Amino acid sequence: MISSLRRQLKSVQKEIKLLGKEMEQLIKANQQDLYTRLNTIPGIGKKTAILLIISTNGFKDFQNSRQISSYLGLAPNERSSGSSIRGKTRISKTGNPIVRNHLFLCSFTASIHNPQCKALYERIVAKGKSKKLALIAVCNKLIKQAYGISKSGLPYDKNYVSKLV
Repeated sequence: MISSLRRQLKSVQKEIKLLGKEMEQLIKANQQDLYTRLNTIPGIGKKTAILLIISTNGFKDFQNSRQISSYLGLAPNERSSGSSIRGKTRISKTGNPIVRNHLFLCSFTASIHNPQCKALYERIVAKGKSKKLALIAVCNKLIKQAYGISKSGLPYDKNYVSKLV
């Protein structure tokens, strides 16, 4: 019985690999430029880039990065009831949990290798906030960077400074 389960597991793992390769080929055929630009962001890998493109329809359905954060369930929500009960502000967790989990895992790498994310992470932790809260902020920063790259048509630039500042 155990050997039968192992064979089934190998078969399923092989099928998952094939589907992953097929999905990557479809993305490369239809959204090659965006896929390549998203991979230039330190911290975002191939799978996360594919998931972002698929879940956001290539960033076409959104007008700003805050809408994407809200759609993916990474926007902060205040829990309150009237004036007497005030809960902690937490992320909403609505939206696709797979994309949210991938972004959270990417935030670990981004907080080390992405200069803007590293500065954000260190600034939040220095204020005495929790590291998990800082990683969620890094997730939102990654979404902002991905959205900016998708709309501008330019690859990631580590020395980029906003003209609004």
